[in-house]
Amino acid sequence: MFSNTEIGIDLGTANILIYAKNKGIILNEPSVVAVDITTNQIVAVGNEAKEMIGKTPRNIVPIRPLKDGVIADFDMTTQMLKAFLKKVSKKAGVSMRKPSVVVCTPPSGSTAVERRAIDNAIKSFGAKEVHLIEEPIAAAIGADLPVSEPTASMIVDIGGGTSEVGIISFGGVVASRSVRVGGDHMDEEIIQYIKRHYNVLIGESSAEKIKIEIGYALVDHTEEEMQVRGRDLVTGLPKVITIRSTEIQRSIKEVLDSILHAITETLENCPPELSGGDIVDQGITITGGGALLKGMQEWLSNEVKVPVHLAPNPLESVAVGTGRSLQMIQKLQKAVK
Repeated sequence: MFSNTEIGIDLGTANILIYAKNKGIILNEPSVVAVDITTNQIVAVGNEAKEMIGKTPRNIVPIRPLKDGVIADFDMTTQMLKAFLKKVSKKAGVSMRKPSVVVCTPPSGSTAVERRAIDNAIKSFGAKEVHLIEEPIAAAIGADLPVSEPTASMIVDIGGGTSEVGIISFGGVVASRSVRVGGDHMDEEIIQYIKRHYNVLIGESSAEKIKIEIGYALVDHTEEEMQVRGRDLVTGLPKVITIRSTEIQRSIKEVLDSILHAITETLENCPPELSGGDIVDQGITITGGGALLKGMQEWLSNEVKVPVHLAPNPLESVAVGTGRSLQMIQKLQKAVK
């Protein structure tokens, strides 16, 4: 136990990760809250709440208080954060006496109101000071890129609700683009595709499982098949269908094209000295859950014509970078100014 704890928080649409100095990642749970709508009380958070999706009685509703990378429900986000921080202080033995907190803000295009909402949510828990850091910088630090050097580092963070593209040099963002599409949107497209073509309704968890097991970026591959269980929309009875990986590819094409468009736009807005030199040499680093989609590196490399590297821990890059930035926050803030 130690006071004046330094904590980094990655407020993700799909998952919330908390990093503590000297301890690493101390919490990684889904950003889901189960609420009893009759009393407006939180019944469960994180893993427990996610397991309830699609299985609860009418009075208990699992909700995601963060939508497309921004706070959609401030009260629920505050309560969820408090529950997670309480869990961390009990399980990880981290003192929560006036912690210094760095929060990775949602999209680099987020508004001042959205940023203030995050600041207030953390301060209401008793934080001594709250610093906000942009997601591309946090992801780049977590991916071990030389962010404070005069060379350009390009990072693409494909999260649950948003995809962030950033070119960083001298500790600041030179060019960035944020699109509100990510892994959750791929899941939604898979649900809609199966509904349209098979008249079968599946849940979010099933769609995510399909994406992980037979989902591919737009590359040639040996076709794979998977059996999927859902509800027949005609009879209302359970039904098992067989779905192919090429169909999943088609269903998520629009989301992938949006991510690619964000990357090309960022490169277009980047000074030619950086895009023509450093990025061609160093390539692009991809992080986030979406970076783990099969064939993603190969597809992006073919499209952008530069090397594409996968970060060492794609799912944890932003949280690790947020935590590590505690040591260099003053330097980063000077660069921003």
